[in-house]
Amino acid sequence: MDYPGSIIGGVNLLAFDTSTEAMSIAVARDGEPVIEFVGEGGAKASAALIPQVLSLLMQADLALDELDAIVFGCGPGSFTGLRTACSVAQGLAMGAGLPVLPVETLMAVAEEARRLVGGTDVLALLDARMDELYAARYRWDGALWQRDGDIALVAPEALELPSDCRLAGNVFATYGHRMPLGDRQAIVTVPMAAALLRLAPGMIEAGRALPAEQALPLYVRDKVAQTTAEREAARAASAVSQARITP
Repeated sequence: MDYPGSIIGGVNLLAFDTSTEAMSIAVARDGEPVIEFVGEGGAKASAALIPQVLSLLMQADLALDELDAIVFGCGPGSFTGLRTACSVAQGLAMGAGLPVLPVETLMAVAEEARRLVGGTDVLALLDARMDELYAARYRWDGALWQRDGDIALVAPEALELPSDCRLAGNVFATYGHRMPLGDRQAIVTVPMAAALLRLAPGMIEAGRALPAEQALPLYVRDKVAQTTAEREAARAASAVSQARITP
């Protein structure tokens, strides 16, 4: 999908997020409209991510080595999705000699809330499965989002909802009846690659880009047994990181 008017100036960037049930990819070429793809995530992302990345780069007429950085949602989120995103970001960046920019998935949710309704104080919420939520509050300072406190992993009933901020995320259909929402309006969204692109210039300017080998996942829940599908996805993603991939 092409979004006229959504332009990231001064840089060429590739961004993707596979932390939720959606796979989101976007490419920004200096001064041109952002090109974005949204498809099915989960275990399918490990096979579909690279072909879609290369397709979007081709549409944007960009080679990997013409990018300024590779931006990715680092977590929290699906273990399989995070490993896929980190491995692909690392493999592509190493092959092309690029830095990476990890962005918290909950921050991307806050940024989507800012785009949709102008929120500048957002409690971002993502489904952590296993009857729990990831939660973090972010405040926009005019240039960057600043996280207020740690990322929490909580049961829906235990979530404390401040009265003076927006609520945004993908938890409301599943857990809304178990949360003290009252009559508050919730913004339904997931981390989007276009949001990562909007955040990237300011974060790069602030020195948050890293060497490719530091493309690491942000895990909040440490001990969860891997399923067979997760192990297979991790092996596939690891193989990508060993290859030099060029369009």
